[in-house]
Amino acid sequence: MTDPTLTEDAPRPPRILVAEDDDAMRAMLVQTLRRAGYVVVEVEDGFELGDYLAMMRGQGGTLAPLDLIISDVRMPGRTGLEALERLRDQGVSCPVLLLSAFADAETHAEARRLGARRLLDKPVDLDVLKAAVHEAVAH
Repeated sequence: MTDPTLTEDAPRPPRILVAEDDDAMRAMLVQTLRRAGYVVVEVEDGFELGDYLAMMRGQGGTLAPLDLIISDVRMPGRTGLEALERLRDQGVSCPVLLLSAFADAETHAEARRLGARRLLDKPVDLDVLKAAVHEAVAH
């Protein structure tokens, strides 16, 4: 028997990918976003981020598209800025929020140039993060 409250027309929760190489930070971000009702996919470095993006539908893969990507700027394999540049080069318009403990003016300028919604400084205020996520997925 199917649940009559579940229909194909029912909105699905937004899918967010979190790319963060610090295990404790990633766990905190994932837990915060899941508690807020989002579906969260997590990857632990730039290598996995690149692999996931390559396997997304629309890029020739089978993984469901994302509604938002949250990525650390500095990670092994591929930085958040490199991933954002690759996405834009491929025509993917998914919003991106970047996080950094070491963001200088040049990093902020590069993030804006590449079309990041925001670059949030670590340690990230969770209320600021949730507001930025809400704003990004609402557009």
